[in-house]
Amino acid sequence: MHISGVTVPGPLAAALTVVTVIVALAGWWAYKAAVRLDRLNVRVDLARGALEAALSRRAVVARVVAAGIADDPGATASERERAGELVAAADHAERADAGVREAAENALSAALARTDARGRPAALVAELADAETRVMMARRFYNDAVRDTRSLGERRLVRLLHLGGTAPLPQFFEIIER
Repeated sequence: MHISGVTVPGPLAAALTVVTVIVALAGWWAYKAAVRLDRLNVRVDLARGALEAALSRRAVVARVVAAGIADDPGATASERERAGELVAAADHAERADAGVREAAENALSAALARTDARGRPAALVAELADAETRVMMARRFYNDAVRDTRSLGERRLVRLLHLGGTAPLPQFFEIIER
């Protein structure tokens, strides 16, 4: 075999060919893994946006529930106090930083659980159930996307080759479901 005017013996040429094929396959795998990781990160971002929207909607419905309790002439003082706690929990949940968002959402769930659903209009009960179902589904979709992204991002070769760049792996979002 001749490479740039130099004659390469047969076994060396075969070895160079094998090495070239291995390097090409490794490059192809690295490219595909990097593209997949990028797509998974986009999926996580979209799922996070859907989760944030569902959580915001639940907070709005919680405020409507609290307003209904506060406007009820037959509400007791403790029920009115719970309504105030519910509004405060909804405000805190919406404004909470990422590090404390889970705890704030759990506090909102607990405040909603302490309210009496028997006196609410059927439409409001259905609206709250729908909002909580959407939160549950959005959280599951988000956590599925995080699981897939972490599964690929934690592989030894992916970390070694820095295919995920410098971005940290996404974290799961765990809240109590009612």
